[in-house]
Amino acid sequence: MYYLIFLSPAILLMLWAQYKVKSNFARGMNVPARMSGAATARHILDTSGLNDVEVVETEGMLTDHYDPSHRVVRLSQDVYHGQTAASVGIAAHEVGHALQHAQHYGPLVIRNLAVPAAQFGGTAFMILLIVGMLMQSIQLVMLGIAMYACVVVFQIINLPVEFDASNRAKRILSEMGIVDQQGAIAVAGVLNAAAWTYVAATLQAILTLLYYIMIFSNRRD
Repeated sequence: MYYLIFLSPAILLMLWAQYKVKSNFARGMNVPARMSGAATARHILDTSGLNDVEVVETEGMLTDHYDPSHRVVRLSQDVYHGQTAASVGIAAHEVGHALQHAQHYGPLVIRNLAVPAAQFGGTAFMILLIVGMLMQSIQLVMLGIAMYACVVVFQIINLPVEFDASNRAKRILSEMGIVDQQGAIAVAGVLNAAAWTYVAATLQAILTLLYYIMIFSNRRD
C-alpha cells in the first residue's frame, strides 16, 4: 500500500495522460486530412530521400512504431488507412523517428545503445530483488536496485527522442500542407497528450527507484 501511495503521482499522471490520448485521438479522427496515414508516411519519407524505408500495416490499436533494425514504419490499421488529422499526426511522428535514425540524431543513438541495458536491467532487478530478499542479502538487493537505474536512465534519454519526433511531425505536416489550421491543432492535441505518457512512465521509473533505495537503505542501516 505504501508503494502505491508513493507512486500515486505517476499513476495518476499516467491515467490522465491515457485518457487525454484516447479522447484527443477520437477527436482527431473526426478532423479530415488530405492524405491517409500510410500515404503521409510514404510522402514524407520519399521527400526526405528515405525511399528504402518501408511503411507497413500492423495489428492492434495505437501499436504504431518505427523499427530501426528493419527500417520499417509500422502503422496500426486505423492510422494506416485513416485520412484524418490523428492518423497523419501519428504516422508523421513515427516517420520522425526514421528521420532521426537517418540523421544519426544523438539522443536516439544513445537510446538505441541503452535498450539492451534497460531490458536486462529490468529483468535483473526483479531476479536480484526476489533472490536477495529470500536469502536476506542486502548486497544482492542493492545490486538489483543499481540494475534498475539502467531503466531510469533509458526513460530519461527517451524523452527528448519522443519530443523531437513530435516536433518534427507537427512542423512537417504544416509545411507540406497535409493538414490545415484545424488539423494542425488536432495533431498537436494527439501528440502532446502522447508526450505526457512518456513523462508519466519516466516519473514512475524514478519514483520506483527512489522507493527501493529508501526502503533498503534503511534496512541496511
